[in-house]
Amino acid sequence: MTKSVFLASLSLMLLATAPTQQVSKQLPDGFAYIRDIIPHIEVDLRYCGHHNFIGKPVKGYLEPRAILSKQATEALAKVEKELNKNNMGLKIYDAYRPQSAVNHFVNWSKDPKDTLGKAEFYPTEDKGLLFKRGYIASKSGHSRGSTVDLTIIMLDSKIELDMGSPFDFLGEISGHHYKKLSQEQLKNRELLRYAMEKQGFRAYSKEWWHYTLNNEPFKDRYFDFPVQ
Repeated sequence: MTKSVFLASLSLMLLATAPTQQVSKQLPDGFAYIRDIIPHIEVDLRYCGHHNFIGKPVKGYLEPRAILSKQATEALAKVEKELNKNNMGLKIYDAYRPQSAVNHFVNWSKDPKDTLGKAEFYPTEDKGLLFKRGYIASKSGHSRGSTVDLTIIMLDSKIELDMGSPFDFLGEISGHHYKKLSQEQLKNRELLRYAMEKQGFRAYSKEWWHYTLNNEPFKDRYFDFPVQ
C-alpha cells in the first residue's frame, strides 16, 4: 500500500468513527434553533412521537428540534438563566409548529373513530368539541413562531415540577383559573407564570404550559416550513 493510499484510508476510518454532531439547517430569517442559543435546555418535542393527544407523530415534525423566533428564544434564555440560579430549568414540549401540523389536527378532529389518545389526554371531553372549547385551533400562534409549550424541571434530577395536570391534558384542570389543586401545584404554576411574564411572555388561560411573546415579530404570518 502506498503512503497516499494509506493516508486516504486512515482519513476515511477517522471520519467513520468520529462522533456525529447535530448540524443546524437553514431557517427562515428571524428564526433560531433554541438549543443554538440555550444549549443545555431540555427538549421533549411530543409531536415528533406517539406520546401526544392524537397518539401518533404529527405531520411537519421530521426531527425533535425546537425552533422559535430569535426574539422569543432570546427572551426564553433569560427565563432559563433566572431559573438556573435556583437549580431549576425549562423543558420544551412544543415551540414553532408548521401549519401542516395544525391541518393534521383539523383532519384528525373530523374522524370520530380515531381516539388513540383519549384515555390519557381528554378522558372527559367530547373529541368533536375540542375546537369549540378552545383546546385546538385551525390557526395556531405556534405557527407564528413565538409561542412555546413548556414546564419547569429540577436541574439535578430533570424531574418536572408538579403542575396538577400533564402537558396537553385537554380539560378544565389545565386552565389557569382552576383552583382545586394542592398549594404546591398552585405555587409551581405561579412560578412558571411569573418567570415567563417577567421576560415578556403572556399566558393562555386554558393551558398552564402555553406562552406567547408579547412583542412577537410575526404577528400576522403563519409559517409552514418543517421542523427538522
